[in-house]
Amino acid sequence: MQAGVRNQLSGKIMDVKEGDIMSQVKMQVGDNEITSVLTTESLRDADLHAGDSATALIKAIHVVLVK
Repeated sequence: MQAGVRNQLSGKIMDVKEGDIMSQVKMQVGDNEITSVLTTESLRDADLHAGDSATALIKAIHVVLVK
């Protein structure tokens, strides 16, 4: 699959919490954990499960940096 997204982080899915409408996926990327919220239908279509390797494609206009 090709996507017009420059920010890509690869890691391992650590936890999936599936709800009726929305679901939450936590992924370990190096020493960091990122969380994604998506529709449960999208989760099932992507066939994402704990233990899978995955890549987070990040396209956002708001990125907060702190020091």
